[in-house]
Amino acid sequence: MVSTGATLFRALHHDRAPGDPLVLPGPWDAASARAFEEAGFPALATPSAGVAASLGYEDGSTPADEMFAAVRRIVRSVSVPVSADIEDGYGLSPKELVARLLETGAVGCNLEDSTRDDGLKDPHSQADWLAEVRSAAGDAIVLNARIDTFIRAAADPIPETIDRARLYIAAGADCVYPIGAPLTALPHLRAAIEGPINAGTPADGSVLREWGAAGATRITFGPGLQRRAAAAVREIADGLL
Repeated sequence: MVSTGATLFRALHHDRAPGDPLVLPGPWDAASARAFEEAGFPALATPSAGVAASLGYEDGSTPADEMFAAVRRIVRSVSVPVSADIEDGYGLSPKELVARLLETGAVGCNLEDSTRDDGLKDPHSQADWLAEVRSAAGDAIVLNARIDTFIRAAADPIPETIDRARLYIAAGADCVYPIGAPLTALPHLRAAIEGPINAGTPADGSVLREWGAAGATRITFGPGLQRRAAAAVREIADGLL
C-alpha cells in the first residue's frame, strides 16, 4: 500500500538542515486549513484539542466518528498533505483504525502512549500495537508516535523518553513526538534518537529556528493556533459591544 501524499509528506521530514524544521500548523476546521495552505505551508497537522474546541467538546472527549468526519472535511478543503491527531486510537483495532483514517484522506497520524485515566501505557505493549498499525497501513501513513513522559510526570523523563522512542521507531514509527519536552531537553533527545523528532512549541514564529537548531525535525503547536484565533474573535466581539 503506497500513497503519493504519504511519500511526499514523509520526504518532508528528511534531509532538513539544523534550524530549518518542518513547521506544521494545526487547522481545526476547513476554513483554517485553507488559510494555512494559502499562506504557503507544505503540509498540515490537525490538533485533537483544537478540533475538539471547534466541535464544542473538551479535549479528549470528541467521539471518534466526529473526529474522523472533521479530519475528512479538513483534508477535502486543501491540496497539501494532512496528518491527523487521532489521540490514542479510540479503542479501535489497528486494521479498523487505519481503514477509517485512510477514508478521511489523511496521510499521517499522531498516536499517544497514555490515557487520561490510566496514565502512561506499557512501552512494549505500545510498541507492539504501533507495529500492528504499521503493518495495516504499509507506507500509506506517516506514523508520529507521541511520547507522553514529560506531561505524565515520569520520574526521569529524558531516559524514559529515549527508551520509548527507540522501541517505537523499531516498531515502524516514522517520527516520535515527546510532547511537553522543554527546549533544554532536545539536544539530549536528538543525540540519542535515530529519526525525526516532533517538538511542540509556543505559537510564536520567532522561536522556530531555535527549536530546530536544538534538535526538532518538525514543529507543531497543539491547540495554540486555535486558541489564538478564538482570542482574536473574542477581541472583535468585545469591540462590537
